[in-house]
Amino acid sequence: MSAATDGEGTTRAEHNPFARRAGGLPAPFVPRRGYCDTPFGQLHYRDTGSGIPLLLCHQAPQSSKQFSAVYRPLHERGIRAIGVDLPGYGESDPLPFVPTIEDFAGALAALVDALALQRSSVLGHHTGALVATELALQLRERVDRVILNGPLPMSAEARREALDWVEENEIDFRYAADGGHLQAAFALRAGAYGPGADPRTITRYIAEQFQGYAPFWIGHHAAFLYDHAAALGKIRQPALILTNTGDQVYANALRTRELRPDFAFTALDGGGIDIVDQQPEAWAAAVAGFLKDGA
Repeated sequence: MSAATDGEGTTRAEHNPFARRAGGLPAPFVPRRGYCDTPFGQLHYRDTGSGIPLLLCHQAPQSSKQFSAVYRPLHERGIRAIGVDLPGYGESDPLPFVPTIEDFAGALAALVDALALQRSSVLGHHTGALVATELALQLRERVDRVILNGPLPMSAEARREALDWVEENEIDFRYAADGGHLQAAFALRAGAYGPGADPRTITRYIAEQFQGYAPFWIGHHAAFLYDHAAALGKIRQPALILTNTGDQVYANALRTRELRPDFAFTALDGGGIDIVDQQPEAWAAAVAGFLKDGA
């Protein structure tokens, strides 16, 4: 008997009104998921399995699901994409203290050891770009190339102002008995996405925000404590500034180009903070092109 029939030649879909209406479900590209034990607890990751190793560090407050739209195009371009849930996000264990960017990078270094990656590259988006920078500094001999998708060099004053925003809007976030905080979070996140926000995609984003085992504010808090401008000057690996003209931190990417004119620079047109979902093919092509250039 075929797995798709009931033994009488009738497909199961014919007995299922929803399946007929939906036309079946698409076959997603699902990377292998795994956990590794580290001194920082269990880290959860997604791994496409073959090709040039590339660690993917998500923005806060999301998880390695952020890269769902690009796992397949990266794999098709010969990249072994390894998306990592930073400690406290997604399905990774939280740390027993409020982490810094250095702590997040230390956890990734432990993952590099656990996966026996002798050489790999690293990409980070927004908060993840700071983690990627710090990992490149902590593992100078094992990180080949660095991709900074949304770097964040800021003055000390600007970082203090940003930390005040984090305290008011994230640390002191108010949970409403009627669930109104979910609607408020949805509206805020849809606005950050920009025109054309798909409600299903925004729902996924806010689910990730509240999914983790640590308070969702720890990522932005760590990011604005970190002096990215100073750290950028210490990178010795070949690096790419990857940005898009509609990104909220596009000006910071231009500032990074001034600080490090030796870095490669690619700016996609338009988009917003969710360029990975908005332009997955163009994004993956830029990433793979840099990793394979001179490889």
